[in-house]
Amino acid sequence: MRKLLNTLYVLSEDKYLALEGETLAVREEGSTVARFPLHNLEGIVTCGHAGASPALMGACASRNIALVFLSRSGKYLASVCGEMKGNIFLRREQYRIADDEGKSVKIARNMIVGKIYNSKWVLERATRDHSMQVDVESIKAVTLSLDNSILQLRDCDKIEQIVGVEGNAASQYFSVFDELILQNKEMFFFHQRNRRPPLDNVNAMLSFMYSILANECASALSTVGLDPYLGFMHQARPGRNSLALDLMEEVRSVLVDRFVLSLINKRMVSEKDFIKKENEAVLMTDEGRKTILTAWWNRKKEVLVHPFLEEKIEWGLVPYVQALLLARYIRGDLDEYPVFLWK
Repeated sequence: MRKLLNTLYVLSEDKYLALEGETLAVREEGSTVARFPLHNLEGIVTCGHAGASPALMGACASRNIALVFLSRSGKYLASVCGEMKGNIFLRREQYRIADDEGKSVKIARNMIVGKIYNSKWVLERATRDHSMQVDVESIKAVTLSLDNSILQLRDCDKIEQIVGVEGNAASQYFSVFDELILQNKEMFFFHQRNRRPPLDNVNAMLSFMYSILANECASALSTVGLDPYLGFMHQARPGRNSLALDLMEEVRSVLVDRFVLSLINKRMVSEKDFIKKENEAVLMTDEGRKTILTAWWNRKKEVLVHPFLEEKIEWGLVPYVQALLLARYIRGDLDEYPVFLWK
């Protein structure tokens, strides 16, 4: 199991990453402003455009340190990874399942059941905890619709059918997402999900954090020996961590959506943390990203009881536990993939 705080996030655009001996050197205008021993790191995420030296990339690859490049808005650009760990027989079985739609459907269906179930309970908690501040009737209508979506999944035996049900459920869920925003509605509002680029503050935070979560899911899958690039629902594309996108579906609402809502409703972010470009794209400032990631690290240290293991774990370990359970299912140690169901 991995430690939680061994991923370094470099937020400033003008920081260049280099190798100095056995350390990562962060440079600005030719001067080294910080150093980090490589043996303390398992991942490096940089949101800048200055780049990294080939020597550092090689050192990260040889030490199995994931080096991930994001755009300023948080969009995944590329990554440098070391040799994939794990049992070759596990990966061979993963490839066989990915080539068999009937077997892929069983996993994808469970993951989307988890996504819709968890999305429903994010809404249900809002009606329970803030019944005087939200439109309870509208939210209840959506949760009933999400229940029906879960029932529809039982009859899906094609990936495209699952994608259709998932898309409709996501549209329903986001149709009332603005109700869950309780503070500073002038600056934080949600009309619809938009990206590439995000057009409002809420979508900017969601896109950024979805990218972070996808990278953590990819790291978790690599850790247990699975290939994060070959998914069961998301189709394989060059450079896309398709299995990581599959895995994050079931946890994105409870990990990212609730987290973003808490930042807004607790007034931990404000207007100064965002900038609007000439093309209407909304980006976070360096200070805004720092605020969000600091809160994210704290969030990952909070404890819950895992619904399948019935053991206390930290939220930051949920992707790793789910990756481990997925690997056990693929190996044949479990009869079903136990999706993460939060309540």
